Amino acid sequence: MLSRIFVPFTQVESSTSRGSGGLGIGLAVVRMLVELHGGSVDARSPGLGQGTEIIVRLPIHSDTQPTEEPSTEAPARILEHTSRRILIVDDNADAAQSLATALELSGHRVAVAYDAPSAIEVAIAEGPDIIFLDLGLPGMDGYEVAGALRQRPELCHARIVAVTGYGQDRDRQRTRDAGFDQHIVKPVNLNDLWDLLERRTERRS
Repeated sequence: MLSRIFVPFTQVESSTSRGSGGLGIGLAVVRMLVELHGGSVDARSPGLGQGTEIIVRLPIHSDTQPTEEPSTEAPARILEHTSRRILIVDDNADAAQSLATALELSGHRVAVAYDAPSAIEVAIAEGPDIIFLDLGLPGMDGYEVAGALRQRPELCHARIVAVTGYGQDRDRQRTRDAGFDQHIVKPVNLNDLWDLLERRTERRS
């Protein structure tokens, strides 16, 4: 896994029964921040059960400009986005906060809700441009939340994006029928996320 641990949302343990832990974005954020400062980050391990060493290299400050610009292709793309008001709704606190961190680092204003009643309350208060809505909420599921949000005239402009572990054609058709504008599959690919945020089109009618 050493060659993949800096890829966003990579997890060593990815079974559906995994009940705790992060979403696999921490090291990706570390790399982004280090590269923004002209540095590099690497990982190495002598073998199974012997630990892992994360090596961060940062340039020493000087008054002269470096002869070569650091490679910041991925971070630069993150910083190019137009700032949007975003609401994340997910009962998994780690997943919600990880996604919120990635979006905040790219300049977006992010609110988070962990259940259906809070999601509706925050959406009305914040008036988000985009709502990332997990379908598997307890009690009132994501389909019901989307229906409730669509009844609010102050949220008519909002794009509602279904976030789910299911991505077959019938799953996408069901979210379209329920009033969702888009459908993304977990684990969320950051490049796909940036593409979605860059789209200029309004929500579908």
